[in-house]
Amino acid sequence: MKKIATILLCMLGAMHLSAQDNPKKILKESNSYIYEAQEALSENDFVTAEAEYRKAVAKDPSNTSAKYNMGNLYYGKEKSETAESRLKEAAEVAASKDEKHRIFHNLGNSYMQQKKYQEAVDAFKNALRNNPTDEETRYNLALAKKMLEKEQQNQDDQQDENKNGGEDENENKDQQEQDQNKDGEGGEDENENQQPKDEGENEKDKQEGDSKEDKDKQEGDDKKDEQGKGDEPEKQQPKPAQGQLSPQQIKSLLEAMNNEEKKVQDKINAEKAKGVKVKSEKDW
Repeated sequence: MKKIATILLCMLGAMHLSAQDNPKKILKESNSYIYEAQEALSENDFVTAEAEYRKAVAKDPSNTSAKYNMGNLYYGKEKSETAESRLKEAAEVAASKDEKHRIFHNLGNSYMQQKKYQEAVDAFKNALRNNPTDEETRYNLALAKKMLEKEQQNQDDQQDENKNGGEDENENKDQQEQDQNKDGEGGEDENENQQPKDEGENEKDKQEGDSKEDKDKQEGDDKKDEQGKGDEPEKQQPKPAQGQLSPQQIKSLLEAMNNEEKKVQDKINAEKAKGVKVKSEKDW
């Protein structure tokens, strides 16, 4: 019985020693895969490097370096979402501040690559909490803040533009409806006032006929007036104004002057017949 108990104790001790040796062995094997991945990267063999890193992570999920390096691999190939996932896993198992600083710094860079500026700001802040003296991280944080402010400003401008555009569209729509209503009312009035073409032409012909009839009637009246004038007695001559001779008086005066001149001429002729010379001009 004592021999059996001794054997069992030896077996348990060996198992305990093996359990203590396993983490080191697992870490060693995991690191060997990391080494193979880095060798592949030096030859730009991305596919082999990715496969070796996966083996390293699978062998030892707590291996921070394996997840961190794998995240950097994806970041370098601009596979930002995959890099983000691996770096988050690395941050969960990181033990030292130095590891956390480097992980959050690179995580911030992967967020910047995806234009997730708010997440990038948070990641860089976490990196500075683990290493406040890193100027590169501080610079990246300032850049992320600036890009975040610009993004928010663009969003505000877009919202204002959409709001104003919606108001303008509503105003234009209301104005169009008003114009349509106005045009509709005007169209009815226009249709009511508009006469058919044939009716308008008939009206025009009627007006021309009436005009011709009036013209013929007027001409007939004018002829009748002219004929009536011949039958009417001569109108009395208008009376002359005061201080002026009437036409009759002027006629009588002319006749008297002609008679007097005739008498003088007869007298001259008689004197000539007698041989006596007489003056034909008056003395003044």
